[in-house]
Amino acid sequence: MKDINQIPILEIENLSISFHMYNKGMKKHKLEMIHKLSLTISSGEIVVVVGSSGSGKSLLAHSILGILPQNAEIEGTIKFCGKEMGTLEKENLRGKEISFIPQSVEYLDPLMKIGKQVIGVTKKSEKRKQQEKRKQLFRRYQLEESVAKLYPYQLSGGMARRVLISGAMMRPAKLIIADEPTPGLQKELAMETLKNFRELADSGCAVLLITHDIDLALQVADQIAIFYAGTILEITSVEDFMGEGKSLRHPYSKAFLAALPQKEFQSIEGSQPYAGNLPKGCLFAKRCPNRTEACEGEIEMRSLRGGKVRCIYAE
Repeated sequence: MKDINQIPILEIENLSISFHMYNKGMKKHKLEMIHKLSLTISSGEIVVVVGSSGSGKSLLAHSILGILPQNAEIEGTIKFCGKEMGTLEKENLRGKEISFIPQSVEYLDPLMKIGKQVIGVTKKSEKRKQQEKRKQLFRRYQLEESVAKLYPYQLSGGMARRVLISGAMMRPAKLIIADEPTPGLQKELAMETLKNFRELADSGCAVLLITHDIDLALQVADQIAIFYAGTILEITSVEDFMGEGKSLRHPYSKAFLAALPQKEFQSIEGSQPYAGNLPKGCLFAKRCPNRTEACEGEIEMRSLRGGKVRCIYAE
């Protein structure tokens, strides 16, 4: 349950993301990848985003940060601390009040030494303080001090990921967006990273965590947002997502939980629909045993039992 004193940090309403593409013969068309997505993250809260690969989780992160490619088109609103963000606002907030831990280590500048990248641009009067903060983070993430003088090509994949995490933690942010921050890390370091997120959230930060390390994420999360085919089908408390998932609302959420390794990969027939050939109405309908003709109509997100769900038959 949310604290009544929590303040909405990130508010996304009816977000749709499309890309202008060209077919054979140079015929232009628009491919919609994110569809009418709404999500709110408040101060002190960790929202974990889960879903199968290709469901659009990273696109959500990139749209908030304003780093989508030029052929992208965005509809809907994204607000930060109550104010709608345009391109300029996203650029000004990025790396300051909004910190980002990217999925790819290719975000590191290949021509700059690690120490300078982690510290970033800083005033001369704050240089010593920032150096000490960087050293503290290196100790926390088990990076030798000598790493500061290396270039990215000299790092292992796990080291590079820890460098990215350190860089995101350098400055106090109101929102942290972490896109798969733990792959390649030993379990102890992965858990240390998530504990750090929990500490930051407990001090008032909002955290959007995209991850496949669900077992670890459940130990620090407040809410789970279940992605499917470019939208959110359910937002639920972490308590509902644990165990057998009997309190989950959407059929896909239950199927997703049952398909996890610890549940012996109990798969269902079919696959996630392609963005260029989406069904009418419910995007999960063709794989759902409860589907009826009514599922082909407009399906809105609605509140149910303390969570939210995009299903007309959930109860």
